[in-house]
Amino acid sequence: MDAALREALLLTLNLAAVTSALLLLLGYPLALLLVRRPGWTSTVLRAVINLPLVLPPTVLGYYLLVGLGRNGWVTELTGVQFAFSYPGLLLGSVLYSLPFAVGPYLSALEGLDPRYEDAARALALNPWQRLRFVVLPLTLSGVVTGTAMSFAHTLGEFGVVLLVGGNIPGETRTAAIYLFDLVQALEYERAGQLAFGLLVASALLLVLIQVVGRRLALRT
Repeated sequence: MDAALREALLLTLNLAAVTSALLLLLGYPLALLLVRRPGWTSTVLRAVINLPLVLPPTVLGYYLLVGLGRNGWVTELTGVQFAFSYPGLLLGSVLYSLPFAVGPYLSALEGLDPRYEDAARALALNPWQRLRFVVLPLTLSGVVTGTAMSFAHTLGEFGVVLLVGGNIPGETRTAAIYLFDLVQALEYERAGQLAFGLLVASALLLVLIQVVGRRLALRT
């Protein structure tokens, strides 16, 4: 394995891990809020969260580039240019993978029988204790599925990460972008090997998600 490929793979794994961790920390409370506070605000937020599912990745990437670029409003407010850097790449990945995490979280929380929480409330458990000892364990299969799906989705991101992060070796060039570079250079054999490796890894990860999710669902 050459150094450029190793750098791209390590960056991709790092990006996927950090993205899925952030989506767990931010997405689960967001899903909990959407379930507990139904209404038109929840409806609008759900639509915004699901936008990456229907938008072309380049559209989201373009608007992120405009906001995070040299003359973007985020740069003017913070004095820091996030475009073409790892933080900008991470932000784009979080936004693009958001529905893949929040969707399973929402499904698990909406399927939770409210009688469990009522019983916990009758036992004088405070909101934090109800979340820790009742809600989270009973929705663990959805948590695992959403987090793993966001990890898997980040592995294959291309349009958003290319526009926001560019193609900087060792800093923003992910495996998908490296594969694109190999195709452009007509190195089809190496491109095929990388593509096959990503295909196998994604397939195995999806199978693992199904197996773990099913076992956790049976245990609860």
